[in-house]
Amino acid sequence: MDEDFDIPAAEEMNEDMDLPDESPILKVGEEKEIGDQGLKKKLVKEGDGWDTPENGDEVEVHYTGTLLDGTQFDSSRERGTPFKFTLGQGQVIKGWDLGIKTMKKGENAIFTIPPELAYGESGSPPTIPPNATLRFDVELLSWTNVKDICKDGGIFKKIVTEGEKWENPKDLDEVFVKYEARLEDGTLVAKSDGVEFTVKDGHFCPALSKAVKTMKKGEKVILTVKPQYGFGEKGKLACGEEGAVPPNATLQITLELVSWKTVTEVTDDKKVIKKILKEGEGYERPNEGAVVKLKLIGKLQDGKVFLKKGHGEGEEDLFEFKTDDEQVIHGLDKAVLTMKKGEVALVTIHPDYAFGSSESPQELAVVPPNSTVYYEVELVSFVKDKESWDMNTEEKIEAAGKKKEEGNALFKAGKYARASHRYEKAAKFIEYDSTFGEEEKKQAKALKVSCNLNNAACKLKLKDYKEAQKLCTKVLDIESTNVKALYRRAQAYIHLADLDLAEFDIKKALEIDPDNKDVKLEYKTLKEKMKEYNKKEAKFYGNMFARMNKLGALETNNSSSKEAEPMSIDSKA
Repeated sequence: MDEDFDIPAAEEMNEDMDLPDESPILKVGEEKEIGDQGLKKKLVKEGDGWDTPENGDEVEVHYTGTLLDGTQFDSSRERGTPFKFTLGQGQVIKGWDLGIKTMKKGENAIFTIPPELAYGESGSPPTIPPNATLRFDVELLSWTNVKDICKDGGIFKKIVTEGEKWENPKDLDEVFVKYEARLEDGTLVAKSDGVEFTVKDGHFCPALSKAVKTMKKGEKVILTVKPQYGFGEKGKLACGEEGAVPPNATLQITLELVSWKTVTEVTDDKKVIKKILKEGEGYERPNEGAVVKLKLIGKLQDGKVFLKKGHGEGEEDLFEFKTDDEQVIHGLDKAVLTMKKGEVALVTIHPDYAFGSSESPQELAVVPPNSTVYYEVELVSFVKDKESWDMNTEEKIEAAGKKKEEGNALFKAGKYARASHRYEKAAKFIEYDSTFGEEEKKQAKALKVSCNLNNAACKLKLKDYKEAQKLCTKVLDIESTNVKALYRRAQAYIHLADLDLAEFDIKKALEIDPDNKDVKLEYKTLKEKMKEYNKKEAKFYGNMFARMNKLGALETNNSSSKEAEPMSIDSKA
């Protein structure tokens, strides 16, 4: 466009005017009104795909502008240079902002724009008279996607090169980026041809970690960074090769996400962390009971190698074990269950999931007590264990019995959480027994009862009283007179301070088995708890009534003193 005629925003436009974002569905040659302000669109040529630009995007168009009588006042086509502007930022007349965001790439349309969405009563002398309706023949050549990634105008991201796939880095991931940061006048303040950092820890300025979480591998962007995501009111002094950033400076940062290493918390308590060094194949992972083959190197915090397995030339040298079978430390077991075939990962394991507080002699060195250990693991292959849905009835019952025995052994060893997991797995094998025969149903029932009871005992040890209560209730739904279930549920109720319910269960258990020593002892404990509770309750109410009496006495004194004073209330009352 001519320098004196840059489709400026109309000065007298109402700011609150807006139209729907939906593109009108048009056939070639058809004209429709879009919105309710008199803007019309006639489709000349269909565009490609379904995408349309959004506010903030940088669009590139060719256009010809005429009055209704056909008088041409401007044309980018005649100049041979497409016109570029940012959509929805008031850089052009309102009719353009509203109309062009309904277009697809390559689309050609004619917009008839009323004066209210153009130059209004003033016009744009000398070429556009007052109150002129304008007609623009517009072709949308392309647009560059620009996103307000924090939704507060603090960081605008313009994609220069699209990335691969769909994944984005997360807070724990380690990203490798290239970047160049400049002031608005073009002054270079920082540059890196490759730097690695953890997303949540950030690098250079807060904008980098915010931006990389929205990027794909190989994506290259230009960031416009406002001070709140740069260096704020204080700015930054020059340091080494990095230049100074003045206070309240806006930065232009070119950023490329070259790659990243995915880091995940294998356990909820964040004590087993896995960093993927090389992605694996497909989607399959080992299940519990799978036989896995690995290459494995174990190191201490100082880098000393205490274990090296599977690094010989033949497959027979690979380290093999069965998952979820107590054959390796718990943290390694859990980490391998999250891996894919061919994946290489670095696993960091807290002592609680490694060798604990004891010294542990290993193949190449001794692991000291309370050591965090590091394993470099390559999952070469695995054979999954048979899932319950692939088993027949006999196999399900056999598998449930085996898991129950494993749970018993773990319980005796004081490993209550792991024992609980075994009992849960055992119960799942026989959860649905509608296809079982009568004899098989009896076996399944006995296993359900014993697994849920044993699991309840685990939950009591782990102080998960609510879950213990639920498991006992499951047993009582099957066998209403099961004394162990009543006894353990009463224990759970006592810890949950549901003393009346605990007493009900204990009395019922004693009705069924009057000589049960454990139940009698628990009843004694319950009575002591109830006595203690009643004392506390009496003290509480005694104190409460004492306070109420004091307050009553104070009010009486106040009212007595007030009687001697002149009336101060509303006499109309």
